Amino acid sequence: MTITRRRSAALLLALGAGLATATGAAAQAAPKEFRIGYQKVGVVVVARRQGSIEKRLAPLGIAVRWVEFQAGPPLLEALNAGSIDFGFAGDTPPIFAQAAGSTLVYVGASVLSGDGEAIVVRAGSAVRTVADLEGRTVAVARGTSSHNLLVTALEKSGLSFADVKPAYLLPSDAGPAFANGSVEAWVIWDPYLALAQAHGDTRVLTTSRQTHAVSDFFLASRTFADRYPGVVTAAVAALADSAAWAETHRDQVAQALATVTGVPYAIETVVAARTEFGVGPITDALVAKQQATADRFHRLGLIPRPIQVRDAVWTPPRS
Repeated sequence: MTITRRRSAALLLALGAGLATATGAAAQAAPKEFRIGYQKVGVVVVARRQGSIEKRLAPLGIAVRWVEFQAGPPLLEALNAGSIDFGFAGDTPPIFAQAAGSTLVYVGASVLSGDGEAIVVRAGSAVRTVADLEGRTVAVARGTSSHNLLVTALEKSGLSFADVKPAYLLPSDAGPAFANGSVEAWVIWDPYLALAQAHGDTRVLTTSRQTHAVSDFFLASRTFADRYPGVVTAAVAALADSAAWAETHRDQVAQALATVTGVPYAIETVVAARTEFGVGPITDALVAKQQATADRFHRLGLIPRPIQVRDAVWTPPRS
């Protein structure tokens, strides 16, 4: 499932009157600063480079501050702690956060191609298929979309998560561990995936596209969203504008990604080419997919309690 330009336009309309009246709503209650958590990939980086959110909020006297994170879980920890107000993460981090008692809310979504996330091994590895991972050590960031990819890929191959030895590592530690052979496989997303592939000694076992449908989500503190709904809807609208532009300007997207993240342009060209851009609302289908993922993680004992994803879906005001 992907968001085409035509479908993206339809989804933007479905965001509702909250987007159309974002400026008026924000004017009624405006914070001095809007703090956004981001990672090294995706439309949020494009929006930062373009200043699209700043342009929407500047007339209201709202400054925007950007805070970078390696992965979704620490970003959502910061959101729950009140260190940021808004951010984006893959499908799994909000599930872990909600199960831990976070008061985050889903405010928008981006359905991805799935090509920018994969399970990889070194080129000379004896591991040829996902089923060959049985009994082996796999680097994965706990509670990330890659964690979900690993669990799902194993189950599709007739294995369970208990059949591998997870090494819970963030990319900064997983990369060196993969390179020196401390782990036999690595589950990772762009741009780290593209960086690993650029070395030429990496082989892909499977991607998210080949395994399951994936989405990123835009998330906010419930307290912030309820207090400043116009700011949140204005941010989502600005991201949608950047996403629509990005679909037809991939060379410039690569340059923006390189400038903001410091990752080489040649790598970001690969990332931009296989990224699906598009911003839309939280649909019933996305909630159902998230709920199935949450139920799986609870069944495996990876989250401490069952959750209802729909309880965390935010509805913008209509006026």
